[in-house]
Amino acid sequence: MPNSRDDERRINAIRFLAVDAVQKANSGHPGMPLGAAAFTYTLWTRHLRFDPAEPDWFDRDRFILSAGHGSMLLYALLYLTGYAVSMDDLKSFRQFGSLTPGHPEFGHTPGVSATTGPLGQGVGNAVGMAIAQAHLAARFNRDARIVEHFTYCICGDGDLMEGISQEALSLAGHLRLGKLILLYDDNQVSLAGPTEITLNDDVLGRFEASGWHVQRVTDGNDVAAVDGALTAAKNVTDRPSLLALRTHIGYGSPEQDSFKAHGEPLGPENVAKTKERLGWPLTPAFEVPDDVLAFFREVGRRGGALNAQWQSAFRMWEAAHPDLAQEFQQIAAGKPTTSLAWPQFDAANGSVATRDAGGLVMNAIAASLPELIGGSADLDPSTKTYLHGAGDFEPGSYEGRNIHFGVREHAMGAIANGIAYHGSLLPFTATFFNFSDYMKPAIRLAALSNLHVLFIFTHDSIFLGEDGPTHQPVEQLAMLRAMPNLTVVRPADALEVAEAWKLMIAPQSGPWALVLTRQKTPFLGERVAAVERGAYIIADAGGTADLILIATGSEVACALETRRLLAAGGIAARVVSMPSWELFERQPQSYRDEILPPGITARMSIEAAATFGWERWTGSQGYAFGVDRFGASAPLAAIAEAYGFTPANLAAVAAERFAFATH
Repeated sequence: MPNSRDDERRINAIRFLAVDAVQKANSGHPGMPLGAAAFTYTLWTRHLRFDPAEPDWFDRDRFILSAGHGSMLLYALLYLTGYAVSMDDLKSFRQFGSLTPGHPEFGHTPGVSATTGPLGQGVGNAVGMAIAQAHLAARFNRDARIVEHFTYCICGDGDLMEGISQEALSLAGHLRLGKLILLYDDNQVSLAGPTEITLNDDVLGRFEASGWHVQRVTDGNDVAAVDGALTAAKNVTDRPSLLALRTHIGYGSPEQDSFKAHGEPLGPENVAKTKERLGWPLTPAFEVPDDVLAFFREVGRRGGALNAQWQSAFRMWEAAHPDLAQEFQQIAAGKPTTSLAWPQFDAANGSVATRDAGGLVMNAIAASLPELIGGSADLDPSTKTYLHGAGDFEPGSYEGRNIHFGVREHAMGAIANGIAYHGSLLPFTATFFNFSDYMKPAIRLAALSNLHVLFIFTHDSIFLGEDGPTHQPVEQLAMLRAMPNLTVVRPADALEVAEAWKLMIAPQSGPWALVLTRQKTPFLGERVAAVERGAYIIADAGGTADLILIATGSEVACALETRRLLAAGGIAARVVSMPSWELFERQPQSYRDEILPPGITARMSIEAAATFGWERWTGSQGYAFGVDRFGASAPLAAIAEAYGFTPANLAAVAAERFAFATH
């Protein structure tokens, strides 16, 4: 049965707000909004629970536009339903400083649940949001179901071609996430041509093989058919659902079903032809009839009523379960308790690998930090990141806090971001540092979105030994340090690990990368380990220093021994432990000058990683000692000798580089 006239007018309002905005900007993607408007309209007006007056309402349904190039589809709906997105915002699409950037950005535009653009990431984010919902529901739903929302995600062919989506959908099917619904905009066109030139696998078969409930909707413009499929999907509670919706990119335009509708404006002539074909006024641009706008605004107000009903149910639940309510309020506010049982390290117990120290710290605080949830890429025995006594997140016991991601680093990062986007939980991931390469896109999006995610990396250098160069990170520290808004910490010993964790759990502190050793590191003594300042003097010269040795991680111990050898030769050296460039950069210039006095130009950095960037701290007259080649397969001691990371060699290098006379 064809859509009603009213439905068609409302769908066309979405389509042509998008088309006109792209045309005005002379930049953007009109094809997807034209093709996907009908099924998205059906979702937003008949199923999606949201409140424009309170965009962060806890039990709202989550909506992710993974195909973020179609952002005007989302912006049009945000405006129409009454979010704080104005018509002027639509008219300033893709302009500097506007609320309507080229791809949706979390925290920038009200109603945007995730930053999307790199294809496939939004699919992983959706799985993370569904995990968060399932976990919180298992913990808090009692007589009242206060955590009941769905996660909806729109993806396209490009999302499903990216390998990250296969990892994400595989895990989602394994976990049987029944409140996850993926809407596949199956328009059979990619940016460069028809999808058949690159994609002929059975997409639906992939989902079915991974344990998903799958439906094919042969006409994605059929509101009744889409409505029925969404209703059916919501009633399947024991597995995630895929709706494969056959659509037409550039629907109604002269470029319909052509890749030309994907990434460029239609042009004035084709805009006019499209409006004529779909029965829309040619002028003015950005036309929304009063009755159409009134309908959408009523949809928004209806969401406000749903929110009010939930608030009432929540108050009754709160009164009946005060202890649970206190825990809920704590994690919803993102404020960890102040009564955490931090482990104490000393000479007797502190000489351990920093990965082991990290595991001890995590487990000491986890019981009083109920929002901490996460896992590793099938590596928790090596990364030491299993939360003992916290249970496993799996079907039938979603209250568990250990997520077994499997060997899926790409998806693991995006899923952790999705948990953070959802809110109320503090996600962590863990893998070997070399495999941060697999996670880089997700880490970048966490940094771009200022998400509170803890990325834990172990096996941090060539000193992991016999596994060889395929597993030995060299350039990864430089890569992560180059990323804006990411704080990287490489602790020297167990004490610095504990201090790093105190910073990492602080509310709204953005994403962190904690980089830890496989090999044991000696405890470097009782001291004020000022990790929060990024760098501090761990051993001074005893007077005016001839030389400053700056080291991170396991190399701090080596620098301290190098200092002793230099002192025996009459060279006075200060040793600075610099666990975090970013934290040091944030300090006042006076503090930085205190640690690295401008008058002392003889500075040498010591780090078992690429030297790229160290001139920032060594200065133009200093020297960076590091690893600017790949590692090797050998025992740790042999590698240290071959690559020069011995106190004797470092002392000799320093004396030679800075022309110190020794005696």
